[in-house]
Amino acid sequence: MIAEGPSRKMKTELGDPIRYTLQLGTDSVEMNPFIGQEIQMSFLNKITCVACGRITKKSFAQGFCFPCMRNSPQNSECIIRPELCRGHLGEGRDLEWEQEHHVREHIVYLAVSSDIKVGVTRGDQLPTRWIDQGASQARVLARTPHRCAAGELEVALKASFTDRTSWQKMLKNDVLETPDWTAALALAKETVPESHAQYLVEDAETVSLAYPVQAYPTKVKSLSFDKEPIIAGRLMGIKGQYLLLDENRVLNIRKHNGYELRIEA
Repeated sequence: MIAEGPSRKMKTELGDPIRYTLQLGTDSVEMNPFIGQEIQMSFLNKITCVACGRITKKSFAQGFCFPCMRNSPQNSECIIRPELCRGHLGEGRDLEWEQEHHVREHIVYLAVSSDIKVGVTRGDQLPTRWIDQGASQARVLARTPHRCAAGELEVALKASFTDRTSWQKMLKNDVLETPDWTAALALAKETVPESHAQYLVEDAETVSLAYPVQAYPTKVKSLSFDKEPIIAGRLMGIKGQYLLLDENRVLNIRKHNGYELRIEA
């Protein structure tokens, strides 16, 4: 089997385990059946910007050419820091884009990807966001009418929770196995400012996520097509947006958005 094209982050579908589909241009490759088998991926020496489609010699911020990295609304500073979003005030790099993506329901959540962390995503991005982060458990904490309010709530909660994932721990499955959700939720409610308490969700369920993995790495060696044009090995599993290969090697597919790749399996 051979497929090729510009890469995008893998599509995911909630299941037991989660189902992954590799996107290479118009080709779609279901990856779960190849776990335990040998695969080879080759970089075809071409990178296409995910925003404007132009050919670029170097990729910035997971798939942008330099001008789009600097100017695209998809890479504005409020993507990383949602509390800075101005879309609800009629401001931003692209007002139509802001209305479509940021002036709509956003979720503030707690997730276990290494330890319990706080995060923000659009309402239509669950459970995709949790899967992309490699979370083993997650729970909706609040629903807000726009991105800025979710970001402000996240900032307050960072006084009690981290907002970062230890990706090495996540990939080794060195995660909190039995999180105390009762204590975590009580702490969150104590931390939430009164101005944002109206957004809290009281009856959310804890979602458990299972990944298609035969064996986790005991240490992590990160691979990159910028250094190795051909990457081959036995696919041991998939977690987050990472392919877990034998010999403790991991490949971040999302990092290579826009790279023209070929997969043979």
